Amino acid sequence: MSYSISSIEGNRQHLDGGAMFGNVPRTLWSRWIAPDERHRIELACRAFLLRDQQRGRQILLEAGIGVFFEPKLQDRYGVVEREHRLLQSLKALQVSPESIDLVILSHLHFDHVGGLLTRWRPEETYELVFPTARYLVGRRAWERARAPHPRDRASFIPPLLDLLEASGRLELVDSSGSDLLGPEFSFTFSDGHTPGMMLTELKTAAESVVFCADLIPGRPWVHLPVTMGYDRYPELLIDEKASLLARCLQDGTRLLFTHDPECASSKVQQDERGRYQPVDELATLSELRLGG
Repeated sequence: MSYSISSIEGNRQHLDGGAMFGNVPRTLWSRWIAPDERHRIELACRAFLLRDQQRGRQILLEAGIGVFFEPKLQDRYGVVEREHRLLQSLKALQVSPESIDLVILSHLHFDHVGGLLTRWRPEETYELVFPTARYLVGRRAWERARAPHPRDRASFIPPLLDLLEASGRLELVDSSGSDLLGPEFSFTFSDGHTPGMMLTELKTAAESVVFCADLIPGRPWVHLPVTMGYDRYPELLIDEKASLLARCLQDGTRLLFTHDPECASSKVQQDERGRYQPVDELATLSELRLGG
C-alpha cells in the first residue's frame, strides 16, 4: 500500500504555559516556547491528511479546535482566528469536506475534535462539517467523554457527542486495528493523559509514522520528565512515553505532533546520557510518501 501524508493547520490556541508544562519551571519552559503578556504560549491544533493512493480514500487524523466556542470561551482559550482554518487548509489542497472518508480521533477533548463542528453563531445549532465521513474513536475514550470526571468535564463537547452518535457513522474501537482501515494501520492505547487515548500508527514495508496526540504534543515533551498539568496520571504517562519512544527509536518511526507551533514531525535519537531528542524535524508535511 502507498500513502501520502500532509500536515493540516487548524485554528491555533493560546494556553497558560505553566499548565502545558506541569512541574517544569518557567525559567526553563519559556526558553522552549516564549509566553505572551498573559503567560500563555501559542499552540498548534494540527491535523494530518492521509491519502490512500490505491483505494482513493482520504483519512483525517484529528480535527483540531475549530471555531465552535462562544466569544467568552474564545478569549479564555486564546482562539484568535474566527474562520474555520482546518477547512481552509483542506480547501487549499483541493480537498472538500464531502471527500473525507474517515476521521480518526485519539480522544474527545475539545482541542482535538472541535474542528468537526460548524462555527459558533448565536441562536444556531451545530452541524458536523464532514457530512459523509465515518468516525473512529476508542471505546474507553468515548465512555470517558460520556461520563467525565469533574476534573475534566469542561474538556468535552456534549453537543458533538450527540451529533456523532446520531450520525450512524461512529465506530468505537477496542482492539489494535479496524476493518475499515486495513492491516497497515494499528492502534495502541494510553491512559496517562486521559483514559483510553488512541494512538494511530501507519506502517508500510519500508517505514512508519505514529500520531502522538497528547502523549507527546510536540518536541519539548519528547524529554521524558516533561508532562502537562492536564495529564491525569503523569507518572504513567512517562512510562507510556518511554515505551513508545524506545520502539520509535528502534524502528525509525516518525512522530506526528499536533500541538508543536513550529514543527509537524520528527524522528528521535538518544544522546550520550540516554535522553531522547527530536531529530530530522519537519515544520510541515506536504505529500510525504510512505510505501509504493
